[in-house]
Amino acid sequence: MIVVFLATFAAVFIAEIVGDKLLYTTGVLAARYRTLPIMLGMAIAFMAKMGVAVMVGSAIAKLPRTLVAAITAMSFLTVAFVLWRKSDQPQESRDTHRAHKAAMGSFAAIFFSEWGDVGQITAATLAAKYHAALMVWAGAVTAMITKGTLAAFLGAGLRRWIHDRVSPAVVRYVAVTLLLVLGLLSVTEILLSKQT
Repeated sequence: MIVVFLATFAAVFIAEIVGDKLLYTTGVLAARYRTLPIMLGMAIAFMAKMGVAVMVGSAIAKLPRTLVAAITAMSFLTVAFVLWRKSDQPQESRDTHRAHKAAMGSFAAIFFSEWGDVGQITAATLAAKYHAALMVWAGAVTAMITKGTLAAFLGAGLRRWIHDRVSPAVVRYVAVTLLLVLGLLSVTEILLSKQT
């Protein structure tokens, strides 16, 4: 059983680490919010998404690319809108700095985007192959959380560096811009998939 876990971890991690938009989303969110709430929201989203992948199996790969891209675009654009409306002046203490909002934002950005991506398809395929749903789910979730942790800590380190050098307004504008770019890339994916 440990072989199934390790095989799933390696396959999903390698499939997900290359060119994944959520890697950048997590980094952007971690540059704006505290790391722990981001990690919590991310972990719950990954658990749910991989649970669906393992339960549904290969059927998740058959979701229309247009639907997946549309949901992804809406997710990125919604998070960008929320960040745009966020005040640059903290109104709460550091200990209570909207941890629940950061966790919910992280969850939404991850859970509502990129359904049927390579990580889910890999997990679904391995679940169908090994008939060990729990081990495949655990390996896939661990791989996704490892990927997200790397991005979150990179973003948190960037947040500390930026805090001493850049105004909060600039950070917000950059975060919103990056999320809008990711949303527009998703819209472009929708338009290109309609042409093919």
